[in-house]
Amino acid sequence: MVVTGSARAQRVLDAPFAITAIDASALRDAGAMVNLSEVMARVPGVMVNNRNNYAQDLQISSRGFGARAAFGVRGLRLYADGIPATMPDGQGQVAHFDLAGAQRIEVLRGPFSVLYGNSSGGVIALFTAPVTRAQTEVSLDAGSFGLRQGRVSVASPLGNGFDLRASYADTDVEGFRPRSAAHRTLGNVRLGWQGGSDKVTLLASDHGQRAQDPLGLRQADFEANPRSTDGDATKYNTRKEIHQTQAGVNWRHDFGESGLLRQSELTAYSGSRGVTQWQSIAPLTQSNPANPNSAKHGGGVVDFDRAFSGIEGKLTLRLGETDLVMGLNRERQKDDRRGYENFTGPAAAPTSLGVTGKLRRDETNQATTTEGFLQASAPLAPDWNLTGGVRSGRVEMSTDDHYIVGVNGNDSGSLAYSYTNPVLGLRWTPTPGWSLHASAARGFESPTLGELAYRADGAGGFNTLLKGQTSRQIELGSKWRGGPVEADLALFSVDTENEIGVLSNSSGRSVFQNVGRTQRRGAELSAAWRISPSLRLQAAASWLDATYRDAFLTCTATPCIKPTVPVAAGNGISGTQKSSGWAEAAWRPGAMLGGDLARYAGELAVEWRAVARTLANDTNTAAAAGYALANLRWSASLPLSSTDSIEALARIDNLFDRAYAGSVIVNDGNQRFFEPGSPRAGLVSLRWLHRW
Repeated sequence: MVVTGSARAQRVLDAPFAITAIDASALRDAGAMVNLSEVMARVPGVMVNNRNNYAQDLQISSRGFGARAAFGVRGLRLYADGIPATMPDGQGQVAHFDLAGAQRIEVLRGPFSVLYGNSSGGVIALFTAPVTRAQTEVSLDAGSFGLRQGRVSVASPLGNGFDLRASYADTDVEGFRPRSAAHRTLGNVRLGWQGGSDKVTLLASDHGQRAQDPLGLRQADFEANPRSTDGDATKYNTRKEIHQTQAGVNWRHDFGESGLLRQSELTAYSGSRGVTQWQSIAPLTQSNPANPNSAKHGGGVVDFDRAFSGIEGKLTLRLGETDLVMGLNRERQKDDRRGYENFTGPAAAPTSLGVTGKLRRDETNQATTTEGFLQASAPLAPDWNLTGGVRSGRVEMSTDDHYIVGVNGNDSGSLAYSYTNPVLGLRWTPTPGWSLHASAARGFESPTLGELAYRADGAGGFNTLLKGQTSRQIELGSKWRGGPVEADLALFSVDTENEIGVLSNSSGRSVFQNVGRTQRRGAELSAAWRISPSLRLQAAASWLDATYRDAFLTCTATPCIKPTVPVAAGNGISGTQKSSGWAEAAWRPGAMLGGDLARYAGELAVEWRAVARTLANDTNTAAAAGYALANLRWSASLPLSSTDSIEALARIDNLFDRAYAGSVIVNDGNQRFFEPGSPRAGLVSLRWLHRW
């Protein structure tokens, strides 16, 4: 059962769109449950790259949406228990996702994702496991390259309808490259109450992280030693610190099954996020008498404090056989953003590097989104169902500049974007285990505050020429559930206008432009076959052709005052891959014998993942080579008594120790495109579970 993209909970088979649900057992088997990338290879159409750099968020794209992001997540909507991890301006992050406490993750692709509003090229939603019994868990993980993690959680019904779940995790990693160490803490509390017709859930989380930044590698350096670190990382002591705290409440009231009004739901949340990042920007880039634009540079240290909040209310109605959901949503973020020089002393001969120096930027950024939405689902005939919806909204962004010094004038300004995203889907069920669907939608993606920060001409103020991009999407799909075999197939086409692309990415300044029309065509296939009680096979494959339909000019070097390098129509979109695949064969040797032996023998599995080459720039002159990796794992649940058990996991990832680039920094002006993937790595995890 899934709820993402739906007017009500429904089976995956009945959903008229491509959606994948990942359960808790798959999350546990995939790794240390630190990064979402561990488990997402099994989802076709979605690419989640582990940059092996905790100073940067994961690289996430869905059908090519989000591929342009050099940092953070763009073009996708992210949720944890209904609380958005995507800000109103469209930028998101997933580092605070509590994978160890999740019941499931739902991944929605395609047209129906537009129902989530601005920047919704896809949706990833995490749902925390509900409390069903009193239990305590203690977990320890130890792995290669200094990975050490401890987790503890407690869950219990409290009586009178109350229940509580609390968890805390502490993670240390040294990394396989010099200067890639990180330390992370993550705490979560979930308090629930359920009465006769009401259900209330309170959620709170705290995430802290300190990480070194090893930077990307140039091609020659990557080929010479993929475990090396660029010298600027040491020279400038590149690093990042994050602290995020948030809380939310969800109240659901059921009106019964007899009247028109069936359910009301109210969600409200608030939080704060602080980030400080020391970058490898040369002092003369920030303060160079020969370059007048350097006086407008924001510095080599990024420092901001963000406050965010939101509220959403919705009603569910039943009109005959039609399910109807309507609602209103408002979200807000406020960033107090500062920039500092990353050196002290004169720029030509600095006395120290990698420190917090003089103030170079001081402004307040704000983004507010106000939306209304409507969704309906109705049967047309016994085997036919029609689902449609629309979400309309307006996102307003502004900057109030407090740093007006010399030629650095007042960069204050404001912009607003309005959008209406309609979607329509049709499902036909010719047999009980087989469904076919077709859907179409129009989507919208605004630039983020970061993408609006710099003008192409180097002058101050908002990039007022940057428009929001619009897309038209079509999807055809088939789903089969027949005994031991499951199979999902989706074919899609996406045409985008005013695609937002990178103009230049250098010296800590990413400048964006509209590059005209783009086209995405693709296919996604996933299948599972339980051959016997002891053997199962799973596989997923994706094909994507993502190209620019219009030619444009870009920058490929630093500095770049005016773009002069042509990008030809027909070039591939940077950050995308033509194809990818994943497969798993899992065998339970004890299943043939039964009894406790099955538990002690556990499950043995071999995993395989392959990714085609990844384009690193829009001119298509640089690309990370394709790769294929094999992983081995063993997992088992070992009973100790009627109340205690141990769950064990052992993994070897990248079994043949392949050297590969796990991700790329798209259109990097310094040519440091390549972020190395992890060498062969081992992991041992033990989880003690005590039931009260």
